[in-house]
Amino acid sequence: MKKILVANRGEIALRVMRTCKLMGISTVAIYSEADRNSPHVRFADEAICVGPAPSKESYLKIDTIINVCKQLNVDGVHPGYGFLSENATFAQACEDNGITFIGPSTKAIEIMGSKLAAKQAVAQFDVPLVPGTDQPISDIEEAKKLAENIGFPILIKASAGGGGKGMRIVHHAEELEEQMMLAVSEATSAFGDGSVFIEKFVNSPRHIEIQVLGDKHGNIVHLFERDCSVQRRHQKVVEEAPSAVLTPELRKKMGEAAVQVAQSVNYIGAGTVEFIVNDKLDFYFLEMNTRLQVEHPVTEMITGIDLVKEQIKIARGEKLSFQQSDLTMKGHAVELRVYAEDPENNFLPDIGKLEVYKTPNGEGIRTDDGFDEGMDIPIYYDPMIAKLIAYGNNRQDAIEKLKKAIQDYKIEGVKTTLPFGTFVLNHPAFTTGNFDTKFVENYFHPEKINADELKLASLLAAKIMCEHQATFELSENGNIHNDSNWKNRVE
Repeated sequence: MKKILVANRGEIALRVMRTCKLMGISTVAIYSEADRNSPHVRFADEAICVGPAPSKESYLKIDTIINVCKQLNVDGVHPGYGFLSENATFAQACEDNGITFIGPSTKAIEIMGSKLAAKQAVAQFDVPLVPGTDQPISDIEEAKKLAENIGFPILIKASAGGGGKGMRIVHHAEELEEQMMLAVSEATSAFGDGSVFIEKFVNSPRHIEIQVLGDKHGNIVHLFERDCSVQRRHQKVVEEAPSAVLTPELRKKMGEAAVQVAQSVNYIGAGTVEFIVNDKLDFYFLEMNTRLQVEHPVTEMITGIDLVKEQIKIARGEKLSFQQSDLTMKGHAVELRVYAEDPENNFLPDIGKLEVYKTPNGEGIRTDDGFDEGMDIPIYYDPMIAKLIAYGNNRQDAIEKLKKAIQDYKIEGVKTTLPFGTFVLNHPAFTTGNFDTKFVENYFHPEKINADELKLASLLAAKIMCEHQATFELSENGNIHNDSNWKNRVE
């Protein structure tokens, strides 16, 4: 494989290209008119504009991308995440045109792209499933009977898609009809598929996922877990590896279950098996993402495995160079997604120009981004600016390093999730590991936080005036720094 086209944009396109360059593989960037001056375009060996700014007119145009591949004699396509990364039609189009799709088979994408089909595939193994229906349901009266049998609260979920769309929590029978109609309508609008199913709602779970790798020779391994429980709108904001609550025994069980899920579809490439874990540490299969995850860097940091490199090697037909027994974890990593969003205004996007943009440096700090100072945050795409990752000897060390990195990250012109990151990292629920997917709902109340800060500032000012002095001393944590597995093992 001598030339790879990256069918994506921004930080993930740039991240994939950097590994390609280390492997001696030339790269092709595609870009919309809005991304003409983006770093990933300048970094690539070749770049071609594929259309106007809206993604449906550029990054989602399968025929256009295939034509570019053929025009430039591309050997493989890396889809990144989002856009066409889990599109079976795109994967098949690559195959039909003799282009290697750097990802799983079309069949695996199709099965795992449907939550119901995924549950049916996994059911043949001893993988815990959340109690619920295994077929689409549309009849309201039937739904009411099933809900009563399962027990409220229940969750109505769209079979296709994700990101919280087509999902409704129902606490009482009288709410079911209205919420089901809303779920069907939203699922139809978002995914073109109004199929929904019902399952037991697990209250305040943790969201823990397992990274897996499978080659074309039937070998599948897991690379341990990531805890992604700090979310807003069912989307992750802070992730870490390993989890603060998993015991070695539970980690082993979840890892083995994830491998079984991958085996159910003869999985090839990098994928992630997602679980929900209740307060008793019972875990249930949620879904499988058939692509690279946004939060993959924390796994890379604690294992030393370059996941993009492994994806490419697998796509070339190579066997995994390691077995499960060869894989170990070292240290701890925490990631903050830096979004152009206003946390104080319900995390709504805050689009504008990056008037000041300075990334942090330091031992154990990694920034995956796709912007430069002076660039605009386009309104057409996800508002993520970067992923800020900190690696430490242990969880506390990683948290302290990330807090310092957030302070050193200078962004002006748009509001970001950087202050929210500081809030999370300082909160007792997070530092003690005693949190779940309702972290934002339970603890993040900007209006109260601002009032408390104002009160504290007033008291401090009064104290200063009384004492006629204002001497403050700041101290830094003097932890010993060790390189992560990532630095030790990546080539």
